[in-house]
Amino acid sequence: MDQHSTPQPFSSEIPFLHDLGVEFLGMGNGEAQVALNLEKRHMNSWMVTHGGVTMTLLDAVMSMAGRSLDPTARGGVTVEMKTSFMQPGGHPGGRIIAKGKAIHHSSSMCFCEGELWNGDKLVAKAMGTFKYLRRVDVGSKMDHE
Repeated sequence: MDQHSTPQPFSSEIPFLHDLGVEFLGMGNGEAQVALNLEKRHMNSWMVTHGGVTMTLLDAVMSMAGRSLDPTARGGVTVEMKTSFMQPGGHPGGRIIAKGKAIHHSSSMCFCEGELWNGDKLVAKAMGTFKYLRRVDVGSKMDHE
């Protein structure tokens, strides 16, 4: 994975990922990786990683993997995503890593898969479809009433 093939995908660009504490590990050639050092705020009532955190990491890493194949894409919007949970994601003080891979892409869409790992344990797998965005002003065209 070449960390320099595409600009870093989030810092101030995606405030939610920044607020979660997501760490960019790299993206390029249809692959991407992010990590998260788990804190109490990432847990559910059973003190294991909340499913929404798991799905957020998988969504982001798959979009990044797809985006790394199209230098004209300014982003990738999730069209569809399916996630299967295998086991709890981790506890406070642990670290989880999400890995994404593009498996097919066209000029406007990308089909990806993702995995979330807690050490050597596979926590969840996902498949997703993403639409490439080529303009940064898409959000300003939405009705915000």
